[in-house]
Amino acid sequence: MIWSSSLQNKFLARYVSLPNQNKIWTVTVSPELRDRTPLVMVHGFGGGVGLWILNMDSLSARRTLHTFDLLGFGRSSRPTFPRDPEGAEDEFVTSIETWRETMGIPSMILLGHSLGGFLATSYSIKYPDRVKHLILVDPWGFPLRPTDPSEIRAPPTWVKAVASVLGRSNPLAVLRVAGPWGPGLVQRFRPDFKRKFADFFEDDTISEYIYHCNAQNPSGETAFKAMMESFGWARRPMLERIHLIRKDVPITMIYGANTWIDTSTGKKVKLQRPDSYVRDLVLEGDRKQIQGGRKWCDSFPVPGVKDHPAPAGSSPRRRSRVPRTMCTQTSLTSSTRWWRRSATRLIELLSLQAEEKASESLSPPCLLTHPSVLSSPTNTCQPGRVLGCPQGRATEEKHS
Repeated sequence: MIWSSSLQNKFLARYVSLPNQNKIWTVTVSPELRDRTPLVMVHGFGGGVGLWILNMDSLSARRTLHTFDLLGFGRSSRPTFPRDPEGAEDEFVTSIETWRETMGIPSMILLGHSLGGFLATSYSIKYPDRVKHLILVDPWGFPLRPTDPSEIRAPPTWVKAVASVLGRSNPLAVLRVAGPWGPGLVQRFRPDFKRKFADFFEDDTISEYIYHCNAQNPSGETAFKAMMESFGWARRPMLERIHLIRKDVPITMIYGANTWIDTSTGKKVKLQRPDSYVRDLVLEGDRKQIQGGRKWCDSFPVPGVKDHPAPAGSSPRRRSRVPRTMCTQTSLTSSTRWWRRSATRLIELLSLQAEEKASESLSPPCLLTHPSVLSSPTNTCQPGRVLGCPQGRATEEKHS
């Protein structure tokens, strides 16, 4: 079983049945650490719980971690969503709240990536009492679509490929049409997946996982298409509503160095919430900038914590004098390992501050990938394995 060999901490994987008969595939790591506010992570478009495999052990070292497949994605149920943007969004948010009630989680640190960031924000507007801290990683759907084409940041190739079919079908229809060639398409348009997960998988497991997560009935895709104006913008932009989040809910926004998401959104959120805690960070990916990030991690102010040295053995190797596009898989992987260790320490510091001050919290799993915040990398597994593809076994799994 892929998770047995990948995760070191105890975990529980099972379906959580909702009152409306829908089921949400859920993974809980370190379930025994119930004395601290749990971290709940919401994946992005086309992803699933496997998205977080690089980060689960680190993020669950001091608290319980919960992650789940959104309705319409991965191994969760695929209901029919409303076709209007507000109705589709509300269906997602209601399912998250129903899942929380069923899980018995009184409050949480809520982290969302991409589409998950959009939905986590919408959830925080509606249920502020349940959110101790909102963390948004490369959140989709915040800015209004620019009227001047020159203001639009050029998207990566894979985004252009998805956008090219939006007018005719659901975003990932091409994968389903491709059939057995689907995993090959994933590898072609997102070759970075394999590099990012090289520590765990040397084969095409990642591509297989992403393909099987999106090979079923496109329920979640249909809902996403209803909510978007085009792939980069939402019909109901979150910047027009984020001021509705209660003032005492702290927000941290984190962007990767190579993100195609508009990084100026964080500053705009600050302007809309002048009396609230808002922090925006842009993480740089090259080695020199990561070294500077280590000093920043070490000096990060945490009330009540006087000494917080960097983790042992966290010095990165000297960077090869070759262009980033020519870097070998080995050099990318060594940087990934170092950044993961340093970011883990930062996570601990932010966690303590969240507990003591209720205004900071964990930094996101996407911090731990190289060179940018996760765009949608996913852990994988072959059909039938514990947390893998939608065709996998639906039985409850426990591991320690």
